[in-house]
Amino acid sequence: MEMQRRSLRIEDGTELSYLEGGRGTPLLMVHGWSQSAHGFAGQFEAFSQNRRVIALDWRGHGHSSKPETGYRICRFAKDLFEFIKRLEIAEFDILCHSLGTSAFWAYLTMFGIDRAPRKLVFVDEPAALLARPNWNEQTRRDAGAIIGSFEMLSQFTDNVRKSGTVQAHMEIMRPMFTSAYPEENLRLVAEDNLQLPRHHAATLLEDNCLQDWRNTIGQIRNNVLVVAAEASPHPLQSQEWIAHQIPGAQLEVISEQEGGSHFMFMENPARFNAPVVKFLGEG
Repeated sequence: MEMQRRSLRIEDGTELSYLEGGRGTPLLMVHGWSQSAHGFAGQFEAFSQNRRVIALDWRGHGHSSKPETGYRICRFAKDLFEFIKRLEIAEFDILCHSLGTSAFWAYLTMFGIDRAPRKLVFVDEPAALLARPNWNEQTRRDAGAIIGSFEMLSQFTDNVRKSGTVQAHMEIMRPMFTSAYPEENLRLVAEDNLQLPRHHAATLLEDNCLQDWRNTIGQIRNNVLVVAAEASPHPLQSQEWIAHQIPGAQLEVISEQEGGSHFMFMENPARFNAPVVKFLGEG
């Protein structure tokens, strides 16, 4: 399936680029931190068989314009709202990966659960990345708080600001893939990621890590599929917790042997696509 590159301008003048192809009920796909719509290349053929697939580049990412402001989760949620409005799509499903999921949870908070798509696919994003000092170990693991302190967060964002070369960014990304993922493929991912300027990448990462979406998740009553990965840096318990909070939610866990990393949809597209296609086709 050949995806067409298009763009539209939202209210603050930012040009949002996106890939579009296929026919049917729209499936909106939103990527994670520093990624781009191109990261979903392994999904386009499978998903566009019965869907109009629309894969967005967030502001600053991929082919979208690079304004100097707006690298906050709440602004991304507003961008998503304006993007959907400009496309004039009233009924759609959504697949969100990593930070894209956080932005969608902000969308629900700002614009209401009743404005949510019918079917939601959440891919490997915890409810809260930064541990609070008064949290016990159980709370930390349920939330997925892999960053133990503000000092650790500051060190992480400092490393991101300094990761302006492909090699430096590869070092940041390497723990998010299994050891079997080819080095040349990781290099291509890093090159794509560097389209987001590093100072904006650090600002956005910090803002995402400060969020706590546990209350929002507990209010979701839509049809939800949570896709988790055995070898992801995010604890499996955090994804199990999310699925448990949403009545009727399904949980799909991809093993390390099957390419089950934070980027399982890149490492093993067929294994990732099958349960998503099944879920989207149900009901």
